[in-house]
Amino acid sequence: MSVSLLDEHVDLIVVGAGAAGCVVAATAAKAGKMVTLLEAGPPRQLQDLTSSQIWARRLKWGGAPVLESGNLPIGHGFNSGFGTGGSALHQFGVWPRLHENDFKVYSNHARGLDWPISYQDLRPYYDRIQATVGISGDSRAEKWRPPADDYPLPPMPVFEQGKTIARGFANEGLATAPIPVAINSTSYNNRPGCLFDGWCDAGCPTGALANPLVTYLPVALSNGCQLVNHATVKRILHNKAGDRVVGVEYVDQQGSVRRLMADQVVLSAFAVQNAKLLLQSSSDKHPAGLSNHNDLVGRYLMTHPATSVYGLFPNQTMPHLGPTGGQLICQDGYADKAKPGVFGSYQWLIANALKPNDLLGIANTRPDIIGESLQPFMQKAAKHMGNMVCIGEDIAQAENRVTLSSRLDANGIPLASTLHNIGAETITMNENAVAQGLRVFRAAGAQEVWQGARFGMHIMGGTVMGSDPATSVADSYGRCHELENLYLAGPGLFPSSGAVNPTFTLQALAEHLLG
Repeated sequence: MSVSLLDEHVDLIVVGAGAAGCVVAATAAKAGKMVTLLEAGPPRQLQDLTSSQIWARRLKWGGAPVLESGNLPIGHGFNSGFGTGGSALHQFGVWPRLHENDFKVYSNHARGLDWPISYQDLRPYYDRIQATVGISGDSRAEKWRPPADDYPLPPMPVFEQGKTIARGFANEGLATAPIPVAINSTSYNNRPGCLFDGWCDAGCPTGALANPLVTYLPVALSNGCQLVNHATVKRILHNKAGDRVVGVEYVDQQGSVRRLMADQVVLSAFAVQNAKLLLQSSSDKHPAGLSNHNDLVGRYLMTHPATSVYGLFPNQTMPHLGPTGGQLICQDGYADKAKPGVFGSYQWLIANALKPNDLLGIANTRPDIIGESLQPFMQKAAKHMGNMVCIGEDIAQAENRVTLSSRLDANGIPLASTLHNIGAETITMNENAVAQGLRVFRAAGAQEVWQGARFGMHIMGGTVMGSDPATSVADSYGRCHELENLYLAGPGLFPSSGAVNPTFTLQALAEHLLG
């Protein structure tokens, strides 16, 4: 492995070309900064995307393995992305906002951590992002939605699967609303409307879904930002005093080690990778890793406990239609986080588009059906199946964390090792929600109902923000407490998880970082 001695210098280095990094790069470049965006994965362009189940897999994590343990592993391979656009390239575009009660779970319930900001602090940035990328929804039907500007686009259509399941919610006395999605229901900002063909997880080659390739990355590039792919950052470099970063060291596609110097650095890789970068950048001034004198880097790792509910209905539901993320949402009871022995909000994402097989396919929902029995099941399910997923709140616990493994990758960099467990209160919340979902499907007329396994959806925490340097890694703007020009962006900053998909919030936080 060779080392380049040519040290280039820019105003800002952004590490990670995903949802948060592209917002930061676009805003800084538009303001006249010389920005370099480093991405470990390959380049991706909209015209390269293909609506297929195999392609959807190719957008998942493709970097060095992440080791996982615990009773609810974080699912890094499924939840993360690799290459330009990051995990936001295969996101489903489900963009609810955190609720006001998600920001003070420790103050209100003596669980987890508080945010150093409130919903009202973040609201202007939610509204700004929403107007820029476009969100389809019905703000009046979402009776649970916190104060916010109306959606710029009308809601997505509800197809027969959604209508069928909605009847079950109504029969159980529960409300539903069109799902808020960062997908164009009609043309918006020079992007077309959705085809409603259910290929969101393959990257949306039409550009209807608000992935970074069609939102913030073009703004960054058109304003002079340099994007460097196949650039695996090895360590963050600091000055002799150890109070400022001066650049990064990365491995390029040819295996050469290069240095890039900058006035400021923003780490916007995914949650696990940001924590890993800080830990692997240890030095004599920061022996436990950067911004880690308090031993909090990597801690408070979170994922949403999620479980899908399935059913077969007598009427045709045509489950291949609509967004992958669902057609309807239910957040009834979200405000009631705590009951005896139970803790956490949850939401239902209803009538997700289904394909025949692969990771989220119909066949995988019934691993018990094999051989000759599989064909008649598939023939019926392809037209009569319904499904929805419960997303629950996690509790931030210091024991759930990212650490460095003794195992090394091909570049001699330690692998990330993760531990994530959930406790009895969270397990009971998930079980109660699933029981409710099964009742809803029966009330909707399902002839057969079943549930999937509990799994981790989304990854948050590991580099949490807070007002006290003794109890957090970064401040309310993502600036590391111990290094005045090193910033963090992305879901790793979240001190609590709430029970909503995080992409909208992490982009609002990136806007907040830049003011």
